[in-house]
Amino acid sequence: MKIGIIGLGLIGGSLFKELKKNYDVIAVSQSQNGANIYKSYEILKDRELIFVCTPMNKTLDVLNKLENILEPETTVTDVCSLKKFVCEKQRPYNFIPSHPMAGTENKGFENSFEGLFKGAKWVITECQKNCPQKSKADLIEIINYVGAKPVFTTAEEHDEAVAMISHMPMVISQALILAAKDNPLALDIASSGFRDMTRLAMSNEEMANDMVTMNHKNIENSILKLYKSVGELLNGDYPNIITELKNIRSKMF
Repeated sequence: MKIGIIGLGLIGGSLFKELKKNYDVIAVSQSQNGANIYKSYEILKDRELIFVCTPMNKTLDVLNKLENILEPETTVTDVCSLKKFVCEKQRPYNFIPSHPMAGTENKGFENSFEGLFKGAKWVITECQKNCPQKSKADLIEIINYVGAKPVFTTAEEHDEAVAMISHMPMVISQALILAAKDNPLALDIASSGFRDMTRLAMSNEEMANDMVTMNHKNIENSILKLYKSVGELLNGDYPNIITELKNIRSKMF
């Protein structure tokens, strides 16, 4: 399979490093240079499957540019952490939006690595009418190859879910630091618990801004649900609730 990758940040770079061992892979990047890395999208004309791994605020522009370059039978997927906004237009190629639930607080090609996707869920939110079975099969082949597990849902359900388990936790992590910043003693004695709780505050600034700007309504709803849950904890049978929560978490990870 001939594969193309646009954007060599953490996600694109990790895909590039892993796939080039067994696939015919080329990349388009404005920031990286090297073997099989190019500057022009025209090089992607003969690719069968293309991963668009650019920041969310640049993804629509890239998808639009590809319309004038690719053949109709080409399969294209993006890796944005939001899916509804990329589904609002039908494309002249086979477009299958997806989202690998993998990453770190670090960014850039220099922090990408083989194994990033191992054991991760990879969400597929099909929205293109009459997408060929081969396109889906090709994407699933790569997802399985990198050690991830495909999960199928709608764009709307995906955006609500990631607000709860990704975007809202990032905002809360940032808010925790803001709440503590005027307490010198708290900052001085903060240890592993606070460090782990605030790791997401170190997220890529551009990505964080895109998340909050483009998914703010779902994030607001998630924070309201969190506020309600805090009330249930403080006013309920605390020991039994904690035991139940531990059981739920143990089944998740």
